[in-house]
Amino acid sequence: MWFVLFFVLPFVGLAYVLWHVWYLLPLSAGWRWAVVSVGLAAFLTLFLNFSRAIDGLPLNLASACYEVGNSSIFILLYLVIAFLLLDLGRLLHIVPRSWLYSNCIVSTVLFAVVALVFIAGNIHYNNKVRHTIQLTTDKHLGRPVKVVMMSDLHLGYHNRRKELARWVDMINAEHADLILIAGDMIDISMRPLIEENMASELRRLNAPVYACLGNHEYYSGEPQAQKFFADAGITLLRDSMACVGQLCIIGRDDRTNPRRRSVAELMRRADKSRYTILLDHQPYHLDRSERAGVDFQLSGHTHRGQLWPISWITDRIYECSYGPWQRGNTQYYVSSGLGIWGGKFRIGTCSEYVVATITGRK
Repeated sequence: MWFVLFFVLPFVGLAYVLWHVWYLLPLSAGWRWAVVSVGLAAFLTLFLNFSRAIDGLPLNLASACYEVGNSSIFILLYLVIAFLLLDLGRLLHIVPRSWLYSNCIVSTVLFAVVALVFIAGNIHYNNKVRHTIQLTTDKHLGRPVKVVMMSDLHLGYHNRRKELARWVDMINAEHADLILIAGDMIDISMRPLIEENMASELRRLNAPVYACLGNHEYYSGEPQAQKFFADAGITLLRDSMACVGQLCIIGRDDRTNPRRRSVAELMRRADKSRYTILLDHQPYHLDRSERAGVDFQLSGHTHRGQLWPISWITDRIYECSYGPWQRGNTQYYVSSGLGIWGGKFRIGTCSEYVVATITGRK
């Protein structure tokens, strides 16, 4: 199934798009070969990224390869949708056959629309959304606690130190009591984080930071990732917990680790007189947190698909793929992420951080 989704279908889609592009462009054969070759090269760069071959390139060139290759898969998706609609229109005799063959107007309109959609998607990605939530409990807190929550920063070749510095300033402006990160702080390679000394940027955060691992920390190399968290002054919770005032923060290891502890086992070791917050990167089996008596769970991972129509798929896969949720007495928030994997586009979704105020009995 995964092989078909991630390898077979993209190549089928690529062949379909390039075939249409070849016949649509009103250019000579030489220019059409040039356009098709550039499109193919951009797509194949994606596999350089997956193989980590870009780790051997100069940092700026590696970042460019990452951006081009990983953006190409999203642009390909939208071109497939566009050409499918045109083909469907032709079959229904709505679209004239001449629109699909050596047509200057259709070529210009199609590629202009796709370009504008992705430019808008990039602007939307860079405008981070601040969501606020109110959490209440009958447990004793003494005073309201302000917590900044986020996930999926995906620091690496595309989200580099300059971008991280902007995020740190944005979070520091909240003057929170606590900062929680629900996994995937690292994208896929430790190299850009080390070369740009991103740990020192994270040490500027003006509140205690607690985090759990995500699947991408395992992809980047879990021992190196663990050292990075320590260098950044972030308390990494791996099937462990920490008491912060009247809060009990529990960090669950990612489900990439088949030997991680269950939620029930972690809650048996927790101080249930305190307000319990579970950090669990991937929001599967939400009922288990409810049964174990967790007060609040923060997750990420889904990105809500990053762009439409993939968001429709994540909405079907997960009980909650984005936003606030409740099961019994347990409240949840699944974040679409502050950063992003791959191309920097948000279409129909947002890049966000959450500011939670927890109010309890005095």
